[in-house]
Amino acid sequence: MEIFDSHTHLNDTPYAGREAEYVASAQALGVTEMAIVGSDTALNAKAMALAAAYPNLYAIVGWHPESSKDYTPAAEAVLMTQLAAEKTVALGEIGLDYHWDTSPQDTQRRVFARQLAIAREQHIPVSIHSRDAFEDTYTLLKQAHLEDFGGIMHSFTGDAEWAKKFLDLGMYVSYSGIVSFKNAPEEHESVQVIPQSRLLVETDAPYLTPTPYRGKPNQPGYTRYVVDAVAKFREDSPEHIAAITRANAHRIFGLESV
Repeated sequence: MEIFDSHTHLNDTPYAGREAEYVASAQALGVTEMAIVGSDTALNAKAMALAAAYPNLYAIVGWHPESSKDYTPAAEAVLMTQLAAEKTVALGEIGLDYHWDTSPQDTQRRVFARQLAIAREQHIPVSIHSRDAFEDTYTLLKQAHLEDFGGIMHSFTGDAEWAKKFLDLGMYVSYSGIVSFKNAPEEHESVQVIPQSRLLVETDAPYLTPTPYRGKPNQPGYTRYVVDAVAKFREDSPEHIAAITRANAHRIFGLESV
């Protein structure tokens, strides 16, 4: 079994100095590839460094909505160079977060729209963070003509109706450890309606640790348990879920020859 963790933060503080250990632990669980996700200039650089150091790691670089108040022309100039790196496979994570108020909502929308425009210009897919903001996220994605460059709804938490709306925009839908929680009926419902060709899995580590380790620190290798949960609710085998989600990750990230 070979699994692709399509969204993880091995570049984050909990893993500092122990990245090789977590890569090895992931491989032991069948998680052989990862997309390491940034959220500002510094974390983008760390994602790129890890991608450069390991053959099966890739970088996603962008500005998270919580950091959007610090997005400046100078920051954008750096981002453009980061997007041009050989192992950068997407722009992200970007989007809207109305749960936390670390950046004003109007600033979030402006920075999100600007990064979508860059993705369109560069023809690079996007990894989308949306918390308590599906309506505005959907509107901005539709206005940006996402179908022209592609994207992922990362750690999707919506119901089947919202899943279908984002699918209609041409998006891929990724599930994190939340899908393994007993009290996640919307995710249990929506994961069943995602076409095989649009389904992805992730950990979002160090956040959202799946069952059976819920409540403990997360790690990329635990994508294996996300695969198990997705397989359960889709009445499928973990081996098949691993295979199709890996193929889908390769497609959206432009790695089909890997």
